[in-house]
Amino acid sequence: MPKIKYDHIYKDIKAKIETGEYEFQAMLPSEHTLVSEYGCSRNTIRRAIAALVKDGYVQTMQGKGVRNIFQPVEPNSFILGSIESFKESSIRNHRKGTTRVVAFTQLHADAKIAKKTGFAQGTLLYYVQRVHYLDGKALILNHNYFRQDLVPGLTPQIAAQSIYDYIEKELHMTIVTSKRIMTVEKMTQIDEKYLDLNDYNCLAVVTSQTYNDQGEMFEYTQSRHRPDYFRFQDNAVRRPVS
Repeated sequence: MPKIKYDHIYKDIKAKIETGEYEFQAMLPSEHTLVSEYGCSRNTIRRAIAALVKDGYVQTMQGKGVRNIFQPVEPNSFILGSIESFKESSIRNHRKGTTRVVAFTQLHADAKIAKKTGFAQGTLLYYVQRVHYLDGKALILNHNYFRQDLVPGLTPQIAAQSIYDYIEKELHMTIVTSKRIMTVEKMTQIDEKYLDLNDYNCLAVVTSQTYNDQGEMFEYTQSRHRPDYFRFQDNAVRRPVS
């Protein structure tokens, strides 16, 4: 099955759900209708629907069809079960997102960086520090490390737009999985310097190690969020107890 066909259908149905074309609690068109609309096989439609179920957008109901269960989460939400760029998250949340690169350098991972990131000591890395703005407010500070041999040619100009766009569209790398740890930490001087924290003295922090389809870790990121604009959502499924 061509991946581009599956991706197109998944993204198109997802967009129709997010924009309200398919209303909350309404049933999606039948499988037969979707097959006809997209000119594809039933298996392709079923795969797209399965991905939407996994992401918490729809629920399959045996003998009835597929129901839209998506509701926007305010003020700004990120999806636990998916990997999306800041640009993609801004669009999905219907907010104006911009990025400013405040540091960009190349370095070799010393013992301290290797222990923190999981990259082997001596690995040549890009280190990028970026401030993400939502609707003009500086709310997220990212510390990114990328393996230079896996993400060659990275520039501050690319980092100010979307690094994931560059990785996927220019380098043709497939981003597969990300291991994440979420904590709450006291603000640092760097947080205070760059972020609009108001009276907050702590941040929600997401640390992630991200892998490609070859099983290679190409990115380590620490993402620091102002807490009142931070919410991660997930779609949990209870597994049968044996």
